[in-house]
Amino acid sequence: MSKRKKRLKKTSTDRKPDNLKPTELSQLQKGIAFSYKYLQEEHPKFSIRQRDIQYLIALLSRLKDLSSLSVQELKGNSSKTLRCHPIDWKDTSENSFGIPNEEQLVDGPYQFSLSANKHGRVHGFFIEQVFYIVWLDPEHQLYPSRK
Repeated sequence: MSKRKKRLKKTSTDRKPDNLKPTELSQLQKGIAFSYKYLQEEHPKFSIRQRDIQYLIALLSRLKDLSSLSVQELKGNSSKTLRCHPIDWKDTSENSFGIPNEEQLVDGPYQFSLSANKHGRVHGFFIEQVFYIVWLDPEHQLYPSRK
């Protein structure tokens, strides 16, 4: 007896389901998202390689808390422990982030604190609702005179 092999139909992968639509969140539901696309973890001044677990817990906790805010709420927050404000390069140890196409990407650099001074700052920039983290600064190296 000879057995015939059944041929399987080739599955088409370029067909898109008609009934799938992207989920849209209202402006009230949107919070800040964080991106590490431009994170410079190897920067000699802004490294967290030797930090303890308490630093990482403080970092994740702060990012979680801020993710429920809008950009306007974060920028308008006057909390002494948050200290979110624009970075003025002339007052710092650096001239810029040094990322490719920075003049097109960065409208204004910002920073915020992880805690009341213990864990330093996070430096980066906004594009819409996304905060791009560039430097983690546990030792306050960007503003060395303010340690």
